[in-house]
Amino acid sequence: MSVKVGDQAPDFTLVTKTAEGPQLFKLGEHIGKSNLVLLFVPMAFTGVCTTEFCDISAGIKDYEALDAKVIGISGDNPFAQAAWAEKEGITIPLLSDYEHAVAKAYGVAYDQFLPEANLIMGGVAKRSAFVIDKDGLVQYAEVQEHPKDLPDFEAVKAALKAL
Repeated sequence: MSVKVGDQAPDFTLVTKTAEGPQLFKLGEHIGKSNLVLLFVPMAFTGVCTTEFCDISAGIKDYEALDAKVIGISGDNPFAQAAWAEKEGITIPLLSDYEHAVAKAYGVAYDQFLPEANLIMGGVAKRSAFVIDKDGLVQYAEVQEHPKDLPDFEAVKAALKAL
């Protein structure tokens, strides 16, 4: 079962690759500083994931105006994520959920990812969006069953405006 509106956001520590090298990102250290948008995607270097994060990067000022920090999460290693971000111009922080622990904690991990396409990897994150307020409470939650379906970003922004 996925995390629902009104739930306390599960805390986590993941790795992100910065210009200074791998760094730890601790969700708890960001609670209270701004609203947060967590965007889970299945994997780097794929068409829909690239489009999603490029579009978010291009429109990041809309989220910043709503006092929100947008974070991307996938099961890829931080070095692959950094190469993807550099190649595609993705500017949001990307967090490596390499062991899929956070996808499982948020209830968004596939048991088998696209078995019809012979991609039977378990633990891959379903495309999903969570808005977390400054108190650490989930104010919006959307989980897509099919990896090609994007979250409703207008609904994400509406949830942020309501905070």
